[in-house]
Amino acid sequence: MKKRFSWGKVLIHVFFILFSLTFILPILSVLSVSLTDESVITQAGYSLIPKKFSTLAYSYIFSNPKKIIDGYAVTIFIASVGTVLSLLVTTSVAYALSRKNFAYRKFVTYYIFFTMLFSGGLVPSYILITQYLHLTNNIWVYILPGTISAWNVIVVRTFMQGIPDALVESAKIDGASEYRIYLQIIIPLSKPVLATIGLLTMLANWNSWQPSMLYIRPTHSHLYTLQYLLQRMLLDAQFAQDMANLAPGSLAMSEAVEVPSEGMRFAMCVLAAGPMLVVFPFFQKYFSKGLTVGAVKG
Repeated sequence: MKKRFSWGKVLIHVFFILFSLTFILPILSVLSVSLTDESVITQAGYSLIPKKFSTLAYSYIFSNPKKIIDGYAVTIFIASVGTVLSLLVTTSVAYALSRKNFAYRKFVTYYIFFTMLFSGGLVPSYILITQYLHLTNNIWVYILPGTISAWNVIVVRTFMQGIPDALVESAKIDGASEYRIYLQIIIPLSKPVLATIGLLTMLANWNSWQPSMLYIRPTHSHLYTLQYLLQRMLLDAQFAQDMANLAPGSLAMSEAVEVPSEGMRFAMCVLAAGPMLVVFPFFQKYFSKGLTVGAVKG
């Protein structure tokens, strides 16, 4: 049977194609500018296609490849280990709070929720981490203070409450322990919400830069995260450019011309965001389902 032509479907497809381009074109623009010669950017501005191809921005960033490799290594370690540890702690707490036979379920839930309303502040946090936990110049300063999030616990607990109690009761009748129920029944059924929380946690860990500024000294620069390292490199390039502008015609001016500060901004965006763009499609099918199911249950 021949399908009838529908202008409505055409308009819908055109709308979503144009809507998708609003996400794709900025990414292509960032990649294009990062591969464009600095003089062309200054004169002609940005374009989707490089008018004069140049890899000088990437060459400047990778002038010291060891620093970049160390930054990637630290960031990957934080994003992977931190996410796994966070999911383990979060699901353990959420599973206990989702069980109706847990005597202190309401009290603990309200206690966790209370922490979402008030924060200890930056100064108490700094004192706790440096004076009591002694995590200064330690890679675990990126992971341990943010291992658990009250919001994530509430979302995962709400999702687990939607799992039928009959599954847990039948497993208990068959002799399954709480650990076995948690690992072999609850966790597999919670994949959508775990993928969602895991992606958000990984993204937050990947973009972490403030702990490097606060708790990692320059003598331990090999523990800088990629985001903070790139930020420092960009600030150094801008400083060199400013010094050259204050002393025109000097040696510093001739060296600063070779610093592609504008191209570096976009090259750093590519280096920082690129890996997450590769990871996201693997979580996409769980993303909307995990947040929706975890939100509608009361």
